[in-house]
Amino acid sequence: MKKSIGDRILDIVVYFILILVCVACLYPYLNQIAISLNQGTNTALGGITVYPREFTLENYKTLFSNASYGRAFQITILKSVLNMLISGIVIFSAAYALTRKNLKGRKLLTTILAIPMYVSPGLIPIYILYRYLGLINNFWVYVLPYSFSFYSMIIIRSFIQEIPDALEESALIDGANEIEIMFKIILPLSFSVLATISLWTLVNQWNDWTTTLYYITNKKLYPLQYLMIQVIKQGEQIKQKAILEASGTEVNIKTTSESIKAAMLVSTSIPIIAVYPFLQKYFVKGVTIGAVKG
Repeated sequence: MKKSIGDRILDIVVYFILILVCVACLYPYLNQIAISLNQGTNTALGGITVYPREFTLENYKTLFSNASYGRAFQITILKSVLNMLISGIVIFSAAYALTRKNLKGRKLLTTILAIPMYVSPGLIPIYILYRYLGLINNFWVYVLPYSFSFYSMIIIRSFIQEIPDALEESALIDGANEIEIMFKIILPLSFSVLATISLWTLVNQWNDWTTTLYYITNKKLYPLQYLMIQVIKQGEQIKQKAILEASGTEVNIKTTSESIKAAMLVSTSIPIIAVYPFLQKYFVKGVTIGAVKG
């Protein structure tokens, strides 16, 4: 079907707006990549756009040679993966249980679980509770308090409720019990929504730094994001690497706090950027489920 002149003009306007949005989204990240690959003192002169003026890998060498960075990277990966796995098991189990019509008091349980979404005890009572539980300066403070999310549970429960009852009835006729139905029928069919929840959990845990701010003072438990916050706030958190000339009178600074910060920003965002495209279709589907049924 041939488009009219008005439709063609509209297409041009839409494409132009989309291009502007893409540029606005990509430019800041490309700019940080260019800064991270540019010589430190040259970066201080300003004017870096999307390509480095004096290409160097010294910023990344300095960053990766820092012992605290490697340890923070391990902590971030470990807490993100553990939280994703544990919360996935807990949330899916709770969602499945609350879809059982023969579960007594399920409406009351749902109401009780929903209360913390609207009423928060505050930071001080939570801190006192974590202290009595031994979670202050403990790695598990990153995992255990975030093992359950009512909002995620509602999304999974809504998804399970859409699964035809005929599948469960057939399994019951064949002699399957609730555990077998849960793991052999419901779980495989719920992969898309579980992938969505897993992505949310992974991103939230990867970007979380406030937990460290409130409950962690042990530097060995610092994650990447908190380390980056320190670099951004203090500027000189990571010492500038200098190479003395043979005369010993001149100092050639190849890195600066600004270039190190850019290198850290790029290196911490790459893992999430690499994972997201593979789960994007599940992410969109999960959001749609939550909007319609939640």
